Amino acid sequence: MPKLNSIKTYGSDQYYHIYNRGVNRQDIFLEPEDRFYFLSLFKRHLSPDTEVDTHNRPFAQFNDEVELVAYCLMPNHFHLLCYLKEPDGIIHLMRSVMTAYTMYFNKKYSRTGGLYEGVFLASRITNDGYLWHVSRYIHLNPLDINQDFRQYPYSSIDYFVGRKHAVWLHPEKLVQTEHDKEQYLEFVSDYETMHEDMKLLKNILAA
Repeated sequence: MPKLNSIKTYGSDQYYHIYNRGVNRQDIFLEPEDRFYFLSLFKRHLSPDTEVDTHNRPFAQFNDEVELVAYCLMPNHFHLLCYLKEPDGIIHLMRSVMTAYTMYFNKKYSRTGGLYEGVFLASRITNDGYLWHVSRYIHLNPLDINQDFRQYPYSSIDYFVGRKHAVWLHPEKLVQTEHDKEQYLEFVSDYETMHEDMKLLKNILAA
């Protein structure tokens, strides 16, 4: 039986929650440098200006096919919120990013074989309420490892509240004005206690 959200027919002008984790739930980010390299791959493929490799060959550009809206990198998995312009855009982007990161990781840590559990999983976002909930869920993930989501350096929260800006990331899909950014932080914070309660309940049930 296929894993939930593993088989998808993608559509244009739609949002998707993309996620994947390490094989056997092993960590896929061991050092800060690993996370920065992973994010650099999105910058490489989603920036409006083409980047080139060491032989001056251009990397593939997918910014006309897909936009990255939000992200969070956890030790053994990642979450992305993407807006799909073309049906196959997310396939092109994730194939390039995941392949390049596996090659980097295997070379750096002297390992071979696959790095992830399988192909990435994707959940189509069907309404605005779900869209806002997914963005909040992504940004609250650091609470699971006892990190303050407001200061977590490996999520897009800084871009949503206006502390950072990048041409390859599009939080303006959800927040545009300064007032929006202030309200967004309140929106995420309001759910913090509930998230912690659910985490505690899961730990009790797993004991």
